[in-house]
Amino acid sequence: MFTGIVRDLGRVVERGGRGLVVATEKLSVASGDSIAVNGVCLTAVEVHGKHVRFDLSRETWERTALGDLRPGDLVNLEPALRLGESLGGHLVLGHVDTVGRVAAIIPRGDEKMVRITFPTKYAPLVVEKGSVTVDGISLTPFGVENGSFHVAIVPYTWENTNLKRRRPGDRVNLEFDIIGKYLRSWREP
Repeated sequence: MFTGIVRDLGRVVERGGRGLVVATEKLSVASGDSIAVNGVCLTAVEVHGKHVRFDLSRETWERTALGDLRPGDLVNLEPALRLGESLGGHLVLGHVDTVGRVAAIIPRGDEKMVRITFPTKYAPLVVEKGSVTVDGISLTPFGVENGSFHVAIVPYTWENTNLKRRRPGDRVNLEFDIIGKYLRSWREP
């Protein structure tokens, strides 16, 4: 379980085969720890100093945007929530629902408004002023339309996440609110 509050900006050291190696400056990681990497729950399989290696299944490569990563890219990192810790964002599983695209980044004073598009079959899961994670960042969608939403990014979030490197057309991992997903599955036959 995660919160969508990014704790470190890691840097991709290596990507290939079944694995991904990420360097972290702020996190203390041990083998076996669960870490959300751009919102994807991964298990640390080896730790050498500040370098952490993760193995990824074919399912993970195919259903997330992690396959787009290249050495040097920044990734959002969050360790798993420990019992008793503050829930600063919202409940996040680290199970990506779909991959969306950055459609636009619009400056608005000292903040940015980012428009995200996604496959329309997921539209019922996006609730105006609800919760969504974009590359693991807990955000509040607004301007929700069939297949798109906007998020407002304050300067702190812009500077401390990988959003500052995103450009229109970039793919991003999306996880929709868990409560909404359960309600939807309960209502559907």
